[in-house]
Amino acid sequence: MSATFDLVGAWRWLEFAEHELLLFAAVFFALGALDELFVDLAWLRLRLAGKARDLPFAALFRRAPDAPLSGPAAVLIPAWGEAEVIGAMLRHCRESWPQTAVRFYAGCYRNDTATLAAMVAGAGGDARVRIVVHAAEGPTTKADCLNRLYAALVADERRSGTRVRSVILQDAEDMVHPAALAAIDAALETADFVQLPVLPVPQPRSRWIAGHYGDEFAEAHGKTMVVREWLGVGIPAAGVGCGFAREALARIAAARGRGAEEAPFAAECLTEDYELGLLIAAGGGTSRFLRLRDAAGDLIATRELFPSDLGVAVRQKTRWLHGIAFQGWDRLGWGVAGKPLRLAELWMRLRDRRGPLTAIVLAVAYLGIALWGVLQVAEWVGWHVPQPLGDELRLLLWLNLASFVWRAVVRFGFTAQAYGWAEGLRALPRIPFANVIAIMAGRRALTAYLRTLAGGRVRWEKTPHLRHASEVAVPLRAIVATP
Repeated sequence: MSATFDLVGAWRWLEFAEHELLLFAAVFFALGALDELFVDLAWLRLRLAGKARDLPFAALFRRAPDAPLSGPAAVLIPAWGEAEVIGAMLRHCRESWPQTAVRFYAGCYRNDTATLAAMVAGAGGDARVRIVVHAAEGPTTKADCLNRLYAALVADERRSGTRVRSVILQDAEDMVHPAALAAIDAALETADFVQLPVLPVPQPRSRWIAGHYGDEFAEAHGKTMVVREWLGVGIPAAGVGCGFAREALARIAAARGRGAEEAPFAAECLTEDYELGLLIAAGGGTSRFLRLRDAAGDLIATRELFPSDLGVAVRQKTRWLHGIAFQGWDRLGWGVAGKPLRLAELWMRLRDRRGPLTAIVLAVAYLGIALWGVLQVAEWVGWHVPQPLGDELRLLLWLNLASFVWRAVVRFGFTAQAYGWAEGLRALPRIPFANVIAIMAGRRALTAYLRTLAGGRVRWEKTPHLRHASEVAVPLRAIVATP
């Protein structure tokens, strides 16, 4: 009798745990659904008003992609352990951007001779390529490597007596668009910072891991960034395909107390690009997010091969969460110059920093669903008769289901617009894969952040790259849908 009572009590406790977990997850999912719905509605309003459509490059700027630049431009390319891709990247950049006024600053470390050799080969004797060797043992951080490149740029300016007009950031694995340089150069005539979209390249051998990056960027750079620009809030830099007015970087360096010609990048920050974009807005600068199409109808974007391995994807997103959510909270806070943020800016900061909370809510939800499954099996075999769910929880669950269906429709729409309907359909079963990666990255990001609070060193836990995007023999128009 006692054993039977204990078994009944165990089932009741399990049912109680399931109820509380589902309630916790349902409440936060409902709040997140409202957050996303507001962004969706804002984008729909812009779309109906004709303000969320991709613009034709030629009609907007009335110049050819290979037209002379308005002023000297410097492209900073930090690298560590990139021997497999940096040569192809430099060759592709040189061929895509033939303008004589651009100079490529490719940076490596003294203990990375393989990358140095690949840089020399990729430079091909082009006088526009400047290879900079960091005196420190690598890797330090990406921002530290960028600061070394910036110092080389400043030294060149002093020797030549010519100051560059723009500074553009690219990564060693990037495949640039031929019109991107001209687009950034033209847009910086009226802005301090310009960001072009990032377009992850589909990888048939990694539909589920690498593929989820395409889904997320298609929505983020097709909708969220468009809404951010319309709201007039800070636009985070993606670290690639972004350009800064030279004077804007000088102002940030001066604001850091380093002098206008010193390092503008925060060497202790894991996501210095994200931070830099927001600092432009905080300092009163103008930011633009540009979705443009060339004469063939192709999106002017930076194409990249993102991680196809689960462990590598988790490490990459760990760095993003650590830098944006935790370091962003510490370093940027919730105000500007001692004043609280305006409502729209506060909303976007909350969205940027919700990653760790999202990971917790997802983990709780999956645990609650697992317990629900156990209880359903117990009911089926006659071991337990569950209590009916309360009306409030039942309503929340139905609302969450409706929200999930809507989110799936939105995800399908943006992925299909970027990659075609087949990838749009694959985006739906990729949602659980993205959730699992988010949960794993959230746990690692929290652990890494706590380690730095205890005095641990921030290191560049970079993503290894084995192939350059140009090696994927898929023409642009085969993967990018026209409007």
